[in-house]
Amino acid sequence: MLGRSKDSSRGAESSLVSEISSRAAGTAAEGAEDPALARARDGDDAAFARLVEPLRRELHAHCYRMLGSAHDADDALQDALLRAWRGIARFEGRSSLRSWLYTVATRTCLDLIENRGRRALPVDLGPSSDRAVVSDTPLTDVAWLSPYPDAGLGDGPAGPDTRYEQREAVELAFVAALQHLPGNQRAALLLFEVLGFSAAEIATMMDTSTASVNSAMARARKVVAEKVPSHSQQQTLRKIGDARLREIVTGYSSALERGDADALVALLTEDVTWSMPPMAHWYRGLDAVTDFAVRVPLTGCGAWRHIATSANGQPAVGCYLWDDDAGAYPAWAVNVLTLRGEQICEITSFVGAQYFPPFGLPARLP
Repeated sequence: MLGRSKDSSRGAESSLVSEISSRAAGTAAEGAEDPALARARDGDDAAFARLVEPLRRELHAHCYRMLGSAHDADDALQDALLRAWRGIARFEGRSSLRSWLYTVATRTCLDLIENRGRRALPVDLGPSSDRAVVSDTPLTDVAWLSPYPDAGLGDGPAGPDTRYEQREAVELAFVAALQHLPGNQRAALLLFEVLGFSAAEIATMMDTSTASVNSAMARARKVVAEKVPSHSQQQTLRKIGDARLREIVTGYSSALERGDADALVALLTEDVTWSMPPMAHWYRGLDAVTDFAVRVPLTGCGAWRHIATSANGQPAVGCYLWDDDAGAYPAWAVNVLTLRGEQICEITSFVGAQYFPPFGLPARLP
């Protein structure tokens, strides 16, 4: 197990950040003084904000990968930056500010993982259902994985010599697989294969040995390899091309809006799955998914409207369901589509209006 400190008070938090600062400073060569850093250490919060801003998006994505929840990532990043601000006066500036901030963010996430546990999808809770469960009700006692708005993520690797591209590293299959790892293994794998830190750097960041880091990564790689498809969505999407992808997404949305079961089925693989967190039941195979589609979403022809978006580096649609009382189409679910070739092999419907604002989607359509 990788060792780490646990913050239980503001005093412990201060000690942690001081320890991180000291260790980071001791592992890098001395560099030129950054005037903005000097001002931040002197208490200039505007200077600190300017230093952090270029790294905010990638730090948020790291927190999401660690926690499986965009909302938890918001909380973790806010907490981590507060810890960093309180400890910046003790940061000597001889190491990378990026490395130091990732250390603080990772340890903040590990505290949350210890207290909240892992995030799940319906496929983690039990076997699939053969027939539609019309009266399915939300499970409120499960911590569900959530979709991630990836509009701000760049293309290509997140760091030098990394295995995963930035968008690959937030794909649903990868983030869901990470949730099956203990926090220490999750952190080691992400810091090495997504962010490009060396095993020695990670050992310093995690207050452990390089051997422990390598052991944690070996165990993590085995689990991830068993759960993540060999071809990423980014590879699939590049092969399909933007024009064909738009056709698939438009065809999916149109089929639901028209109540056209045949058109929907034509877009799906034989082994397609459809899950709807926070609903527990999910469906595997064309027969089960078709039965669900015909009896639930396709029953109200004209009841749906859709807006194309992107989530977790994958095509997605914001789904709006007609409400007679509201006289409008309120936000209903963000559907994330996973493709194999030119067909949809997985539909994950994240049900809840709370998912729409981070994507810049309206709360309702007229």
